[in-house]
Amino acid sequence: MSNGPIYVTRPSLPPLAELLPLLEEMWDSRVLTNNGPFHQKFEAALTAFLEAEHVSLVSNGMLALEAAIDAAQLTGEVVTTPYSFVATTHAVRRANLQPVFVDIRPHDLNIDPDAVEAAITEKTSAIVAVHCYGNPCNVDALRAIAERHGLKLIYDAAHAFGVRRNGQSLLAHGDFSILSFHATKVFNTFEGGVVIAASQAGKAAVDSLRNFGIASETSIPNTGGNAKMSEFNAALGLLQLDRFAEAREARRQVDTRYREALTSIEGIEPLALPDGVEPNFSYFPVLVGEDYPISRDALYEALKAENIFARRYFYPLLSSLPMYRDLASADPANLPVATEAAKQILCLPIYEGLSEADQDRVIRAVQRPS
Repeated sequence: MSNGPIYVTRPSLPPLAELLPLLEEMWDSRVLTNNGPFHQKFEAALTAFLEAEHVSLVSNGMLALEAAIDAAQLTGEVVTTPYSFVATTHAVRRANLQPVFVDIRPHDLNIDPDAVEAAITEKTSAIVAVHCYGNPCNVDALRAIAERHGLKLIYDAAHAFGVRRNGQSLLAHGDFSILSFHATKVFNTFEGGVVIAASQAGKAAVDSLRNFGIASETSIPNTGGNAKMSEFNAALGLLQLDRFAEAREARRQVDTRYREALTSIEGIEPLALPDGVEPNFSYFPVLVGEDYPISRDALYEALKAENIFARRYFYPLLSSLPMYRDLASADPANLPVATEAAKQILCLPIYEGLSEADQDRVIRAVQRPS
């Protein structure tokens, strides 16, 4: 029986032979970046696929979020979640804004709308919410709160490529949503990202910001950065788009086998798939409770001893990091659900190409922890 390493994910890739003709086109044209032909084709293809009118390609998800925050012209404080990857809050802080952490909901680990509203002050300019693991936030409640208080609403949808809610793209919500195309994501271009704006003016602002604020050869009206996607990443994205349905179906099968095998284990609670949602199966998170024979961290180490590399997404909480822990909103007493979830969460390996034999290794290791 093979005992090779099983990682939490493995990037999906198209056949190399399909990429080579596209590379030859680049070599012939010598156009490598700056809104080249592959960039334009990929942006147009994503506009159709994501059912979003105002799509801007960028070089990675972190810069996508920074561009969205910049385009939204935020000031003061931003209400956000402590339960996410560090890029979420770093993007807020790097814009010289103050993150205000609020708690999450226990059933989906997404930001709690009631806690959001309670945290709003005269200094609040926006809500930055995260569709954690690709599961939708309560977008209706958050929209109502944002409208009631005149706030911008930005979604870190890094996990949510291709997710639909009630038949509609999840990216149709908010003033801006961002995607990450990092190698670990269900849809990847090695590195890359997208900003989806609710308006043409929002897209125009992002397009300017991703290219140094340049309007023409002689006009630079904005202070921007360099967040352009290269022609290589765009070409790869076009190929990946053709394979997404296949990759998602492969992940769905892995998800189904896990649920069938693990749901009955006392102390192991797979995070539920929401009703009315077409998920992308980007992660398989479980909560390791007190009824399980060993702690979450002990299970993490036991899996590692079996050459299985699960991940504690998301631990530690962003609010516990040294640059944020002194904020009043970072007090663990203010974040009881998030604090407990961070102690219990474990994401098991899931990816296209995970064999049943390797998945069975993971299942056995969880069923009989050493």
